[in-house]
Amino acid sequence: MTDWKKEWKPLLWIVFAFLAFYFLPLGHARFDNAVMESLELAKWYAQEHVIFCLLPAFFIAGAIAVFISQASVMRYLGPNANKFLAYGVASVSGSVLAVCSCTVLPLFAGIKRMGAGLGPATAFLYSGPAINVLAIILTAKILGADLGIARALGAIVFSIVIGLLMHFFFRKEEREKAEAARMAITPDVSRPLWQNAIFFASMIAILVFANWGRPVETSGFWYDVYSIKWILTAVAAVGLSVILVIMIRIPWWKVVVAAAPAAVLAFVVPAYPQIAFAAGIVGLAVITMTTKGEASDWFDSSWDFTKQILPLLLFGVLVAGLLLGRPGEEGLIPSEWVSGAVGGNSLLSNLFASVAGAFMYFATLTEVPIVQGLLGAGMGKGPALALLLAGPALSLPNMLVIRSVMGTKKTVVFVSLVVVMATITGMIFGAIVA
Repeated sequence: MTDWKKEWKPLLWIVFAFLAFYFLPLGHARFDNAVMESLELAKWYAQEHVIFCLLPAFFIAGAIAVFISQASVMRYLGPNANKFLAYGVASVSGSVLAVCSCTVLPLFAGIKRMGAGLGPATAFLYSGPAINVLAIILTAKILGADLGIARALGAIVFSIVIGLLMHFFFRKEEREKAEAARMAITPDVSRPLWQNAIFFASMIAILVFANWGRPVETSGFWYDVYSIKWILTAVAAVGLSVILVIMIRIPWWKVVVAAAPAAVLAFVVPAYPQIAFAAGIVGLAVITMTTKGEASDWFDSSWDFTKQILPLLLFGVLVAGLLLGRPGEEGLIPSEWVSGAVGGNSLLSNLFASVAGAFMYFATLTEVPIVQGLLGAGMGKGPALALLLAGPALSLPNMLVIRSVMGTKKTVVFVSLVVVMATITGMIFGAIVA
């Protein structure tokens, strides 16, 4: 006999799926357009972010799990670490990386798996996309110095306060983790710290320069770096190749064979750098997968992160595109609803801006022109700051992955802290500038 106490959940899913398809509003212009926007956003995300952002981030996260000793992570970011040092390292690391809300996730998962305390780990999770020096400068230039300064100060304070509050709310679990860390026997470090530093610096340089955004102005330091970004990326890749041979003990001929297609493609199709970059990633995957020891452990760890995170991200991007569309395009939710709800400086307008920003997906730097358009449509400066503080650090895809890493309860608390703090900060800022 069927035990319906166990079978009611599958039944509900079947009924839900049936009703969803039965009443699917195909033929309605807004729904059809939203589906297309969802697919367009997923296509754009795959073209612009998976190759240049996520794949390098997966390898960096895998390397954290294999090459960084747990003792080092615990010393600087663990629950027993000096709070000033831990939160300082977490916030500075995030500002150096300057990645989007999705790219930071593999790195967050990596340090969390290695034993980082919840507070420093979530401080890093927020600071990575939020404390972006170029984005803050762009905010000041386009949206005004007051918004730029407020965004910079708010992001730094948020990363530390959110981390401290997460540690406080889950202090019992953190205390148990700290006690377990004291009792754990840590293995000897296989190589000096300076070697690991060079290794990670080369990978981070590839990630940062490959994703260096085009600045508004066509002169100055930021544009100069942008104009030679692929040269700098190539130099970092050559450095990584040397490190793979000397430190990771991968045979030199394997590295040469793996790097050759990427080098050739960079000259043959310079207009499509993603092709050469993808060839380099594939080559790195092949030589690490086929080399025994630390190299294969590195590949296995990176693959584990890829399996855990990438499907959730792509699903989240599809849903975000369906509901909110792309920048300049509409999804199921009309854009006039958004612009009409963020005028003035009321509690509701700031809260709406924070919540909308938290669920939207912002690629690095795209939040600035979006907010510029909303300000032109009547958005208040308080809600604008609230969106700038909540939006780049969160997104629907981001939330789905965070939940898989630290659970539903901690994710809800983390997201709520970002939204509430952004709302309050927006109201205070709006009152000041008024």
